Formats: sequence, C-alpha cells, structure tokens
Amino acid sequence: MTRILLGAGASVAVYKACDLASKLAQAGHEVRAVLTPRAAELVSPQLFEAVTGQPAQVDEFGPQRRGAMDHIELASWGERLLVAPASADLIARLALGLGGDLLTTVALALPAGRPRVVCPAMNPHMLAAPPLVRHLETLRGDGWQVIEPDEGHMACGDAGRGRLPEPADLVARLEALGLA
Repeated sequence: MTRILLGAGASVAVYKACDLASKLAQAGHEVRAVLTPRAAELVSPQLFEAVTGQPAQVDEFGPQRRGAMDHIELASWGERLLVAPASADLIARLALGLGGDLLTTVALALPAGRPRVVCPAMNPHMLAAPPLVRHLETLRGDGWQVIEPDEGHMACGDAGRGRLPEPADLVARLEALGLA
C-alpha cells in the first residue's frame, strides 16, 4: 500500500486525526504522524504511534528527535502528505512556504510530484475570511488537493461549514481521488 505522512494541526478536530490514522493503517497503509507543537498539546503523539505502529513526531530538535535531519528523512519516506486537520494558521504557513516547525519543513522538503492534501477544519467565519480563502487558492495553485469541510455543529457552538469530515468519509474521499 502507500506510505502516508499525516500532518495534524492544532484544531479541536485533531481527535478525528487519530481515528483517521487508525483507519488508514487498518486499510494497509503505513502512516507516520507529524504534529504541530500546538496539536501535541491537544493530543499525544503516542496515541498516533499506538494506532499506526509507526513513529509520530513533533519536533526536529531536542531529545525527541529521531535523526540528523528529520524533515528530509520524513519527506523522502512519505509517498503522500495529508494534513488533517488543518487550522487557519497552518494553512497560512503552508501557503506562504514558512518552515517554522517540523510539519511545515516536511511540506517544503517533499519532492515535487508527490500528492499533497489539506483538510481545513475551523469555525465557519474563519473559513470564509478573505485571507484564508486566498491561502487555500494559493495551495490549490501549488498543486495541493483541498478536501472541503463538512457543514454542521462546531465545537465553538456555531453551525456551518468548517467541520473536518468523519474519518471513514475522509478515507472514502481519499480513495476516490486515488490517494489512499
């Protein structure tokens, strides 16, 4: 099957990323999670390791690092980059090519032609904000696939478009795109 890098951003929906990682691994894919530091404050990387049997990483520096240049090793290993959930901040950093954490440097180091998928998850007003709309268009122009969020009740109490699709639905959408 496929080697998938699952990038997880700091969205309340990060709990769904754990289930997504599990479902992808159960389908036969090798899944390595790369969490932003803020995402790791919401859910432990160990949970991703437990459900995938693969290492999960947050930092490239310090005692948790695994190699001399983790971003290069991960980018070489991954056949696909799936960022789910993607917060507004993470989408902006990806669109602008900023490499301030392990996930964004992996995205920059991923060889050309490797599929990249981003799954926004945020408040409906944030999703509709002009800067975010521009950043998503930039990512599309750079070759990223964007899996549109679902509508529904949000953790903040608002309702509207911005929910990360359920993990089983995400897997089905990825399969329909030939990415899983």
